[in-house]
Amino acid sequence: MIPYFLRQLRLLLHARKESYLQLYPILGFYPDKIAYYQLALRHRSSTPHTEKGYMLSNERLEFLGDAVLNSVVTDILFNRYTHQQEGFLTNTRSKVVSRVFLNRMAVSLGLDKLVVTSRHMNRTINRNVYGNALEALLGAIYLDYGYKQCKIFVERQLFSRFVDLDLVATDEQNYKSRIIELCQKYRLHYEFELVEEQVEASNKHLFTTRMLIEGLVLAEASGASKKISQQKVACAAYERLMNDPVFFEQLKTQVR
Repeated sequence: MIPYFLRQLRLLLHARKESYLQLYPILGFYPDKIAYYQLALRHRSSTPHTEKGYMLSNERLEFLGDAVLNSVVTDILFNRYTHQQEGFLTNTRSKVVSRVFLNRMAVSLGLDKLVVTSRHMNRTINRNVYGNALEALLGAIYLDYGYKQCKIFVERQLFSRFVDLDLVATDEQNYKSRIIELCQKYRLHYEFELVEEQVEASNKHLFTTRMLIEGLVLAEASGASKKISQQKVACAAYERLMNDPVFFEQLKTQVR
């Protein structure tokens, strides 16, 4: 306990004390290597370059954090819902790590006030900046303290404060119906195209489906059945339209 206290005292006496104090309410702990977290909150639109020409943005940390988040959420769901089958767990995880859900959690956490972007960037349109920063933050935590601290962060700072897992798990939103209704409303031609069907070990099937709107591929997803793969690709396509209003407007102009 004493070494931990001394470490926090050292951090608070650091020249960049304000950064530690800003991050503590979000993380629930004080960072050790503050540079990881500062990088996690830097969007590529405001990115400086190193002397060797490398971009200093959060994209690499986002890549790492995406993998860590999927692993942590899988771990939590697997141990929480001990009698549920793969389909239920996969569907619930997809909803928790969806772009819309991550954006919402990031804003609730307060990351929208800390993310550094170019002052010319329209954050109203580019709301994925916040969800991406949340993933990058997971990457920073992983590099600083490891997997265990990432899991604690997700459980205590995200799920216990902003997410009712049981409600999410039982909320069977039919994204296929929603995006079909959206396409019909704006007279957009849509199509679900089966790309591939694989038979894996122990005779497990894996279906890959892509969704096209006005001839453009919006998303591609895989699932253990045609229905699951269509629901997943419909969810991804719907979220893309909701998070990219400029692209959505461009699609509407293609209607004959």
